[in-house]
Amino acid sequence: MSNNQEWYDDDEDFGYEDDSTDLVKKLRRAARANEKRAKELEAELQTLRSEQRKSTVKSVLESKGVRPSIAKYIPEDVSTAEDIDAWLADNAEDFGIVVQNDGPRKEMTLAQLRQIDAVTADAPSPAGLDDMMLRLDQAQSAEEIENLIFGS
Repeated sequence: MSNNQEWYDDDEDFGYEDDSTDLVKKLRRAARANEKRAKELEAELQTLRSEQRKSTVKSVLESKGVRPSIAKYIPEDVSTAEDIDAWLADNAEDFGIVVQNDGPRKEMTLAQLRQIDAVTADAPSPAGLDDMMLRLDQAQSAEEIENLIFGS
């Protein structure tokens, strides 16, 4: 029995008990720091999500030609552009708004582009462009450049 008693005494001399409590304290400190950091990151994530939603709502409302003040009536769970479009379509009549549809406007623009293309396809190209560039490069004064530009 005396052998066992000596062994226990040796353990106390080396401070094993103090090391284990220090380790526990350090682990608890690290766990608290991790919890604090996780809470900070969650708060930052919530802020970023909120800002992203506001931006998305604003851009969708502007693209549809709807007053931005309508944004306060859009529920928080409606956050994607598709959801906002659907919500606007469902509630436009309640707010007395007319939602602009991008479809016809694109077709009209395409028709206009085709008309412009048809007009410019047979238009003559500017003759002597290379000659004009050569004369601009060889001009000796600002007066000569003005004469070339304005034709005086």
